[in-house]
Amino acid sequence: MQACRDRRSWPGGSDVPRSPTRHPVETSSWRPTLVPALLTFSVMMVVAFFAASQNFAIYREQLRAEVVEQVSLVRARLEGNVAGNIQLVRGLLATLETELDMDEKRFGALAERVFATETQLRNLAIAKGMVITMVYPRLGNEKAIGLDFRKTSAQFEAAERARTTGKMVLAGPVDLVQGGRGFIARFPVFAGTGPERSYWGLVAAVIDVDRLYAASGVFEAEKSLEIAIAGRDGSGSGHDLFHGRADVLSDAPITADVALPAGNWRIYARPIGGWPTTAPSSLLIWGGFLLIALLVTGPILVAGLLIAERQRNHVALRERQRELVRLSRRLNLALDTSEVGVFEYVLESGDIVWDERVCALYGVEGSATPPTYMTWRMAVHPEDRERAAREFRQALDGDGRYHSEFRIVTPAGVTRHIRAIGAVFAEPEGGRRMLGVNWDVSADAALNEDLRLANRLSEARNAELEATRARIEHNALHDSLTDLPNRRFLDQWLQNHPTTARAQESGLALLHIDLDRFKQINDTLGHAAGDAMLVHVADVLRARVQTVDNPDDFVARIGGDEFVMVCHTDDEPRLAQIADAIVCEMRRPIIYSGHECRFGVSVGIAAERGSVDARRLLVNADIALYRAKSRGRNRYEFFNNALEAEVIRTKRVADEILNGLDTGQFVAYFQPQFDARTREIIGAEALVRWNHPTQGLLSPAAFLDVAEDLNVVSTIDRLVLEQSLAAMAQWRALGLVVPRVSVNVSARRLQDDQLIASLRSLAIAPGTIAFELVESIFLDETDEMVRWNIEQIKDLGIDIEIDDFGTGYASIVSLMQLKPYRLKIARQLVEPIVDSVAQRRLLASIVDIGRALGIEVLGEGVETEAHARILCDLGCASLQGYLLARPMPASELPAFAAARSWLSAPRRAS
Repeated sequence: MQACRDRRSWPGGSDVPRSPTRHPVETSSWRPTLVPALLTFSVMMVVAFFAASQNFAIYREQLRAEVVEQVSLVRARLEGNVAGNIQLVRGLLATLETELDMDEKRFGALAERVFATETQLRNLAIAKGMVITMVYPRLGNEKAIGLDFRKTSAQFEAAERARTTGKMVLAGPVDLVQGGRGFIARFPVFAGTGPERSYWGLVAAVIDVDRLYAASGVFEAEKSLEIAIAGRDGSGSGHDLFHGRADVLSDAPITADVALPAGNWRIYARPIGGWPTTAPSSLLIWGGFLLIALLVTGPILVAGLLIAERQRNHVALRERQRELVRLSRRLNLALDTSEVGVFEYVLESGDIVWDERVCALYGVEGSATPPTYMTWRMAVHPEDRERAAREFRQALDGDGRYHSEFRIVTPAGVTRHIRAIGAVFAEPEGGRRMLGVNWDVSADAALNEDLRLANRLSEARNAELEATRARIEHNALHDSLTDLPNRRFLDQWLQNHPTTARAQESGLALLHIDLDRFKQINDTLGHAAGDAMLVHVADVLRARVQTVDNPDDFVARIGGDEFVMVCHTDDEPRLAQIADAIVCEMRRPIIYSGHECRFGVSVGIAAERGSVDARRLLVNADIALYRAKSRGRNRYEFFNNALEAEVIRTKRVADEILNGLDTGQFVAYFQPQFDARTREIIGAEALVRWNHPTQGLLSPAAFLDVAEDLNVVSTIDRLVLEQSLAAMAQWRALGLVVPRVSVNVSARRLQDDQLIASLRSLAIAPGTIAFELVESIFLDETDEMVRWNIEQIKDLGIDIEIDDFGTGYASIVSLMQLKPYRLKIARQLVEPIVDSVAQRRLLASIVDIGRALGIEVLGEGVETEAHARILCDLGCASLQGYLLARPMPASELPAFAAARSWLSAPRRAS
């Protein structure tokens, strides 16, 4: 056996005998064999066409003869019926011409004789002149009585033609005034003879259309024919159609003229659906001839096809031989260029044949010893040998498909990666062989190893990136100081919660927690202390939420000192227990760097069950937190219906306040101030009033709290000041001099760094305006901006007054620092002085303090003469109260001052 066979010596190699030079082959050689059959078939079809055409011509002539016969019968009946009806009327006409004064009874008797015979007449009418005066039968034809042809355009032309020609005129069909359609025969009637002959009137006979058609066989004929009748009013015109369809006239119809006593009609007829295009027997004729053609041409066609098939087989055989040679050459070229080696293994004998390329791959080229199965097995790398042998055996014993990859070691010690593919096939003689290929894939194996290494590195880096992403995502959703979920986490949870909350039957609650007095710790001990407090709070809240059974509960830090606890329950006692425990825990002091730190918490709770709007629930918890802070802090409050109603009311009032500011609803009222001894007006206090569109005039108690929350108190103060300046100018123009007007100023206004600039723009005359500061807010104020503004206000000539003195916590030192112009003793201190000696002594002390510091004292709330007398005796310089004057609009003050009614008013006893 040859060791390594040359590939060209294998079947299909380049030593395969070459085929003769290829010549064009007539691919349509079968066509001449079909020519006799096609000619025979064509002749038979031409004969069949001629026979069918002749048959159709005979059929059409027969059909037209039948239609002519039917139409002639209809025409004759129409002529007879119309003539008969008209002849009956002529007898009546003859009698009428001799009895022109015929009455309706006589006319009815004559007409009854006409209708006694079988006729298609519907009614008879006599028209004297052009107006119908008598009709028979009268029943059903009442509408025709009084019909004036001259006023009926549809009938006047025919009536006038009968009068002018003196001949009977047949008109119609027309729509009758009494309903229905008919042909109207109008007979002119003349009086006298010869030259004295004159027109008298008309006799009209109405022939019912439907009865005429039925009696003449029109309807019967239309069961098999389409009939059209033209020639309205007997014109005989083919364009004036009054019965049937117009398309009948254009389809070669059978025509017949109907001769009438006056004119004629034309009948057009065709079979229903039009003239047929084929005879009923055409299919039979064509079928017969087709059968004969098939019987004659069938044997001829079969013989021709057999001859053509033989020619095709011969051509195909030569083509396959040429294709085999071409494919063999292409295969050899592909194997040579791809460096793929071919092997063949004989299953029965175990012989193996390698081509030169396989021998080169295994390093045995030039060897005189033929390769065997053991040659291949021993060349396989020891680590791959068992697997490669097993895969080769499985291919032989299995489905015959072989695919394997293994390493080999050549005699020179070179290691190569081999890929082997093969398939088992059966020889025509009965033996079985495997034919396959081997090629070197060492470069691919090295590349795959590099790819695997790169893949492992990529997976490691992806793991690092995933860990980093998770860490970044955690940091984005958690607070860096406390490691609690942050505001973003809570917002995402609130957004996604409604999709799951409906499945929760336990309800949902949010506890909004805010630290009290945390700012003082942060400001005094520093941010490190504040951070330590926040970490402590986070630990407490985290521990508290872990005691709840539901694992979905959590705590989030949403602001500097704000936290939100999410609890999946709406049990108020349970929530109250949690909130109370938090409040108690936060009261305990915390030691930081030797300092004892104390702070508290305020908690707002909102709970709901069912389909929960979690975002709305957070708003409700925030509202409850605000309520807890407003009620003293260091406590908890539940959101409820009453609180919600209050919020709604506050929102409504806030909207109305803003609208009121835009529309000028806030106005200044003025309460005069009087000298305690002379009772002369020495000034006035400007008090804001809200002229509400539906509730009337409201005092500040009704809106001031909401206005402060809206931060519009400064705006209201400015409006009152501007209105006060305008009122003083108005009073001066009227001759009334009010020396000074006191205007209230809020804390926010005093903190405005633009306050002084705005006051300078108003050009306030020194000594005409005084600002009232509430004692409990301003006297101990340490804000430098407030102190600076107060000094600048005094420099502008605006006096400072202390309002409601005695209700706050002002000190003598603060009075000395502020140096106000006036102290206004609060009405709470003034009211009991009539009955309380101790209260009088207290007021006397205040007056003495003011006198010692050079501060004028005014008593507010003077409601009785006893109050006024006692305050005057105690040394109060001025008085203000309902005894002397109530607050009033600026427009009323001049009249009040002129009337001086406070001097003559009855003074109430103490």
